[in-house]
Parts: sequence; structure tokens; C-alpha cells
Amino acid sequence: MLVLSRKKGESIMIGDQIELVILSLEGDNVRIGINAPKQVGVFRKEVFESIQKANQEAANNTVSPQNIGKLIRKKQTD
Repeated sequence: MLVLSRKKGESIMIGDQIELVILSLEGDNVRIGINAPKQVGVFRKEVFESIQKANQEAANNTVSPQNIGKLIRKKQTD
């Protein structure tokens, strides 16, 4: 882990397209602005972990090919 000290208004560059800007320091809170391309997902860690968990659960809940016909027939009779 790289540890850097920054003051209000100073930045950190990640590669050549992502910039982290220290916006304010208030007690134990740091406000950070992130400039990144739209195709780069930027999430708080707890949100990212929730998305990962939901994706994993969805991947584990697949329908077997044998049951697809049953589901289609059931939908047609409803």
C-alpha cells in the first residue's frame, strides 16, 4: 500500500486518467473528489462489495437446461 500525505486542494494521479482531489478536511472526515473517465466505475467499498455479492448470487442461481422447457410451458399456461 502506498501512503501519501496531501493537503486541501492537492491531488493524486492514478495512471494518466484518474485524479483524486482533496476537497476538505473536517475532523476525522476527508472529502475527496474523483475525476475519472465515465467507463471507470467508482464506488464506495461497501457498495462495491454489495454489487460483487449480488453478482455472485445471480451467477449461482442459474436455471438448468432441463428446467427451461418446464418454465416456458408453465409461463404459457399462466
